[in-house]
Amino acid sequence: MSLLLDNQFAELPADRSVDTKTFLDNVSTLPPFFDCLGSKVFSIIKSDINGNITKIRAVYDQDPAKYVTLQDIVEAERDTHKGEWPKVGATLALMWLKRGLRFIQVLLQSLADGDRDENNPNLIRVNINKAYEHALKKYHGWIVQKIFTAALIAAPYRSNFLKALSKGEEVKDEDCLANVRLFLVNYTTTVDAIYEMYSNLNAELDYTV
Repeated sequence: MSLLLDNQFAELPADRSVDTKTFLDNVSTLPPFFDCLGSKVFSIIKSDINGNITKIRAVYDQDPAKYVTLQDIVEAERDTHKGEWPKVGATLALMWLKRGLRFIQVLLQSLADGDRDENNPNLIRVNINKAYEHALKKYHGWIVQKIFTAALIAAPYRSNFLKALSKGEEVKDEDCLANVRLFLVNYTTTVDAIYEMYSNLNAELDYTV
């Protein structure tokens, strides 16, 4: 079974609201994805995702009936924290979490689309770099960017990465990529919906770390 299909993301309702409990249950299965990338440097992103999930869940657990959707949480914190918002609480945690989720999405979509370095077709550096450029680089300072550049050197071979996504099973590349495309359908819709929510609520920040 594919690592990604072990816990498929749910289809969103017509209003594109994201159910908090379902979302947290789904994203909690994703951190092992970064183990497939091999380099310990990617454990930084993995740790960041785990930490942000924990922060959001802590707020949700305070009042599940009040925080049915992610937007319920963000709007409640806006009303509570006033001038400190959005750089506070679960709003800030979800802001960073969605960036990590976008990194995964762009990386997988790049693989599914067949993007590759023609001179080194069995490397996935071009896919990882595309994901980093799109999702995270603008929020990282010079030092963090250099650390990530170094991590690219240790990126796994494409064949090894796809095998890791298949949990070590011998699966044809195209079968694995078919699972990736299936996973991306609801996953991408969910990530896009969260980005749209942040844009609509003017909750996005662009400071660097």
